[in-house]
Amino acid sequence: MSSSYNNLFGGRLDETDTYKHRRPSGMEDWLLFFTLEGEGYLRTAGEEQLCQSGQIAFLRSGIPHEYGTSKGKRWHFYWAHFQKLPEIDYLPNHEIIIADIPEGQLFQRVMQTIQNVLTDSREQASFWHMLCENSLREIILLAARLLEKRLDPRIELALQYLSRNMTRSIRLEDVAGAASLSLSRLSHLFKQETGGTIIEHLNRLRLQQAALLMEHMGRTATEAALDVGFNNYNHFADLFRIAYGLSPRAYKKERATRVE
Repeated sequence: MSSSYNNLFGGRLDETDTYKHRRPSGMEDWLLFFTLEGEGYLRTAGEEQLCQSGQIAFLRSGIPHEYGTSKGKRWHFYWAHFQKLPEIDYLPNHEIIIADIPEGQLFQRVMQTIQNVLTDSREQASFWHMLCENSLREIILLAARLLEKRLDPRIELALQYLSRNMTRSIRLEDVAGAASLSLSRLSHLFKQETGGTIIEHLNRLRLQQAALLMEHMGRTATEAALDVGFNNYNHFADLFRIAYGLSPRAYKKERATRVE
C-alpha cells in the first residue's frame, strides 16, 4: 500500500480547551476541519483563524502550524488528513482557508460526505481510496463555490429551497421562512445579492428545466410546463418565448431537427 493511501484518514473529536496540537515543521498532508459545535483555532506564523460552528477549514500542507480548542470553549469537529488533490487549486492561495456552510441541505450534504470519507477510510473495502478522494473533491468544490459566490448565507438557504421545491407551488412566505427572514427583508436582500427577484430566479430555474425535458426526455411542451411547476401553459409559453426567443413547441421542434 502506498504512503499516500496511509495518509488519507480522519475522525471526529469533541475537546475541551486543553486540546492543542503543534507542528513546528508543518506536514506533507493537507488538513480539513468541519466544526459542528463550539470553537477552535488554526494558527500559522502568518495568520490565525477561528473555526466556528458550520465552518469548514483547510490548512495548507508544508506550513508550520498549531491548532486547538479556543480558551473557555469546547470544540466538536470532524477532521481529515489527505494528500493534495487538483481541485485544491480552486481554493484561495492562503495558508488557512475557511468557508461558511449554511444550515440546511448543504450542511447535511457536507456532513454526510465527510462521514463517507471516515467510513470508507476505515473499512478499506474495494476502491476505498478512490471513493474517499471523490468525497474530498466534492467537499473542496462546494467550499470553492461558496467562497467564489460570497452570497449571504440566508440567500444561499433561499436558493436551496427554491431549487429543491421548484416543481411545487411555492409561496414567498415559505421561502422567507426557510431563510429565517421576513418577506420584506428577504425580497430586498435577494435582489441585492443576486441582481433579480425571487420570482425571476424561480422562473429561470423552471424554464431551464423545461427546456432540458423537451430536448432530452421527449416531453411535450405542455408536459414540460406541468413537470416544472407551471399550472398555466400560456404564462409558461410567454416566459419561455422571452427567454429563448421561440415558443416552447418551436423550440422542441428545432432541437429535434438538430438531433436528426
